[in-house]
Amino acid sequence: MSDLHKWDPEDPDFWEKEGKKIANRNLWISIPSLLAGFAVWLYWGIITVQMLNLGFPFAKAELFTLMAIAGLTGATLRIPSSFFIRLCGGRNTIFFTTALLMIPAVGAGFALQNPDTPLWQFQLLALLSGFGGGNFASSMSNISFFFPKKQQGLALGMNAGLGNFGVTTMQIVVPLFMTFAAFGAFSGDPMTLINASGTLIGKIPAGTESYISNAGFVWLLLLVPLFFLSWFGMNNIRTPEVSPDIGNPLTSFALISVMLGIGLVVAAFGLWLMLPEAANGSGFGVPKEVVLVLVVTATVVILKMLPGSIGESLTRQYQIFNNKHTWVMSVIYTMTFGSFIGFAASFPLAIKVIFGYSHVMVDGVMTHDTINPNGPSALMYAWMGPFIGALIRPLGGWISDKIGGALVTQICSIVMIGSALGAAYFMQEAYQSATPEEFFIPFFVLFLILFAATGIGNGSTFRTIAQVFPKEQAGPVLGWTSAVAAYGAFYIPKVIGEQIQATTPEVALIGFAVFYGVCVLINYWFYLRKDGEFYNP
Repeated sequence: MSDLHKWDPEDPDFWEKEGKKIANRNLWISIPSLLAGFAVWLYWGIITVQMLNLGFPFAKAELFTLMAIAGLTGATLRIPSSFFIRLCGGRNTIFFTTALLMIPAVGAGFALQNPDTPLWQFQLLALLSGFGGGNFASSMSNISFFFPKKQQGLALGMNAGLGNFGVTTMQIVVPLFMTFAAFGAFSGDPMTLINASGTLIGKIPAGTESYISNAGFVWLLLLVPLFFLSWFGMNNIRTPEVSPDIGNPLTSFALISVMLGIGLVVAAFGLWLMLPEAANGSGFGVPKEVVLVLVVTATVVILKMLPGSIGESLTRQYQIFNNKHTWVMSVIYTMTFGSFIGFAASFPLAIKVIFGYSHVMVDGVMTHDTINPNGPSALMYAWMGPFIGALIRPLGGWISDKIGGALVTQICSIVMIGSALGAAYFMQEAYQSATPEEFFIPFFVLFLILFAATGIGNGSTFRTIAQVFPKEQAGPVLGWTSAVAAYGAFYIPKVIGEQIQATTPEVALIGFAVFYGVCVLINYWFYLRKDGEFYNP
């Protein structure tokens, strides 16, 4: 496809005659590319559950590190990805970053064929899975330039919502494909379940054969066609506001590789500082909050030090950091998307650990390692929350286009507070019970409400960003806020894992509810006061 040197979606004649068709084509290639990114980024949440079921020789805490590693890396890679569209062009960026997903997908497929594969190899693959997390920032930034302002809420909601559908797609597809040798000899030898597993269809009893390697290989069925579709079907917009000075595609690919490489190295260093020696870390135990600030700051500073026109362009785009609303929207977007992605990453293992074991007193000590034969299958239920959150997100954008983004965000925030506190109560009850399954249904329903509120609220924040920021800044702001929020994929599993280890999982949800309360006040002050700078409505 040729580059677009004229692009003015705000002109009704241009939009109807040629703009709408081109924009929609780019959107419908962008969506499955983003879906594949989310799937590869977050499949460790399902893979680790099955590794437990198959008896891989790793502790639960070590398996939690795989989700944390993928979460931190994916969020960090969103920082450079926020600026790819201006520097490299939309088609070049989406094509190359989607193709990169084949590396962790194939790597995971081979590594999972052997239960004796060392932990560091899985950790390296989890690090590379972060490519999928980073893709969201460039994808959203790219689509924001294709559509007129009045349609951005729906278009961005579609891209994000159906893209986030990758989480649900993964949570349904991976368990199903692990039940048979889908790729013949490439699927490797089957392994035998020592614990019951499941799919959305139902439980799978212990003793059944499983092909866990398919969890990686299955994504090639989507990634290989997208390799060709994105190259031949997408466009670079070459107008002054979007991508005026991109070089040839190979130059763009090299630049993307360098910038992603910086993010990978910084994230790896942050993880090393935080993780214990047993999990290939330093053993320094640097607090996760310090690591987050260090990783974000170092990534932003090092990128700005890149030579020549790259550094100059980033300096221009970094002007978003002088706008206080960049920081306000980062907090509000973290409440919605950060919660969605963090809960999506931790939900399967949380169900497994809280409800899959009986919590019984042994010699006066509460124990949490007796398998509960009546426990719900995490792989049977976990997909429903992200499914609702992703499916409902375009609705949030559509409603916000009608009545205003901030009002929809405010209602969702209040619902999130109530459902988080309710879920915390039932988590506490379950984790003290020999029959935790009695508390599963109310816990599960409240979590579904929580996921729905994050989805609608997520769509509404796109509308607010489109209204608050000028066109040149809106794309990078979307990318930056999504980068900050994506740290939820690292922070929430880490907090829930720590609180489960401390035998107080409910404390994690109470803490999140307090944060949602702060967001209610912030959203009101900046966007719902009639005398505020951006009353919306």
